[in-house]
Amino acid sequence: MSAERKRLMLALAVLFAINIFIIALAQSASADLYKKGSSGETVSQIQTRLKNWGYYDGAVDGVYGSRTEAAVRFFQQKNGLSQDGQAGDQTLAALGISSGAGGGGGSGSQSGDLYLLARLISAEARGEPYVGQVAVGAVVLNRVEHPSFPNSISGVIYQPGAFSCLDDGQFNEPVAESAYRAAQEALNGYDPSYGAIYYFNPATATSRWIWSRPLIVQIGSHRFCA
Repeated sequence: MSAERKRLMLALAVLFAINIFIIALAQSASADLYKKGSSGETVSQIQTRLKNWGYYDGAVDGVYGSRTEAAVRFFQQKNGLSQDGQAGDQTLAALGISSGAGGGGGSGSQSGDLYLLARLISAEARGEPYVGQVAVGAVVLNRVEHPSFPNSISGVIYQPGAFSCLDDGQFNEPVAESAYRAAQEALNGYDPSYGAIYYFNPATATSRWIWSRPLIVQIGSHRFCA
């Protein structure tokens, strides 16, 4: 092999190695992981969500310290996630925080909302007609727009006492495939509940107050109310 050919082969090998390094670096950068020592806007959002839901009582300072780590671990324990105290993709999605978008809007935020909404639909409406599953998702979105409820999907879902599935463990069960489709339809604007902000199963409801809510429509075993 000539010296010129050897130099060419060496140059190609170096170029190939550089490309592999750049790809690996990009993949590493795209995988969000917040842990002890991290800081920034997304950490502040993590602390804010955890504080609003009663998992965290420290300062919202954007610094991922021991108290934030303990709060994340507590949240993970309560929501069937791996309890490592680190906020990776699954924990961020459960918190309704975008992954890979600095905590702002965009596809990451939409992905987190879809994941949370599908989990709620699957837990609350498993076995219901498909249109009833969409309606449950629509109720969550109607609450987001209503002044009496939190203004985010995660806030509505994790509002204390709002959904029994968060207390009885159903929220942590595997998510039905139909629930993802129903969640996406609800996010796309389909509302078979016609603006309902409540629903309940008349066969199991014991609250007199919920029975007082004006009926809009019944779908499957759920009454959807104003």
